[in-house]
Amino acid sequence: MDTEKKEIHIMPPELIVKAVALALGMLALFLLVVTVSELRSFKYIGAGISPTNTIVVSGQGEVFAVPDTGEFSVTIQEEAKDVATAQDAMAKKANAIIVYLKDAGVAEKDIKTTDYSVSPQYEWSQGICTNGYCPPGKQNLTGFQAAETLDVKVRDTKKAGDLLSGVGGKGAYQVSGLSFTVDDEDTLKAQARDKAIEQAKTKADALAKSLGVSIVRVVGFNENEGGVPVPMYARADMAAGVSMEKSVAPDIAVGQNKITSNVSVTYEIR
Repeated sequence: MDTEKKEIHIMPPELIVKAVALALGMLALFLLVVTVSELRSFKYIGAGISPTNTIVVSGQGEVFAVPDTGEFSVTIQEEAKDVATAQDAMAKKANAIIVYLKDAGVAEKDIKTTDYSVSPQYEWSQGICTNGYCPPGKQNLTGFQAAETLDVKVRDTKKAGDLLSGVGGKGAYQVSGLSFTVDDEDTLKAQARDKAIEQAKTKADALAKSLGVSIVRVVGFNENEGGVPVPMYARADMAAGVSMEKSVAPDIAVGQNKITSNVSVTYEIR
């Protein structure tokens, strides 16, 4: 009976050494790539550690500008025995005011309805007391009130006074809240912020010199914005029978607006 012989091939030692060296080299290269990638994720060694030596300084910046935009609100209000009649009467006055504003140069995008309401109106009646007994009172429905409020933005501030008088003459119940702002206020805020930061930096440099230390970097910042508008108010109470149709347009003082930025800056020192 013949016995089958199997041959076993053994890799030469020099090939085994080369294979192990190649595997170790690839592992080392992989670890190097991972390490470099992790280091690049940090801006510097020790990032995220809060500094222990700091100084905090404040700064304030102010910018003044003449307002170029005015804004006020107009309320139209009507009462009637039923809802439809009240709405129709109110809508006629509101539409007349809108047409007047557009004819006066106010863009459609600058006329916005901010409130519209219809509410029932009641009258309280108290029963007649007899023999020491007073029956409970009750509310009686007398009609409905329809009201609409328009927010109007005026791009030409010189027209503000004429517009206030004009809408009153068209049947407005109330005209109020005239205020003036700067349309591009973000630019002014940025200018005020730059001034505040520059003031804070000057303070920090002087303080560091007095303390005999050096400023390393900014580690904290906070800003509080502020503005001082110039509000103007006008009221036309048509319900009281006051007419503005023939009144003289008021002179409106636009004045100046002050944009303020208050900053607090934290510096690391050494």
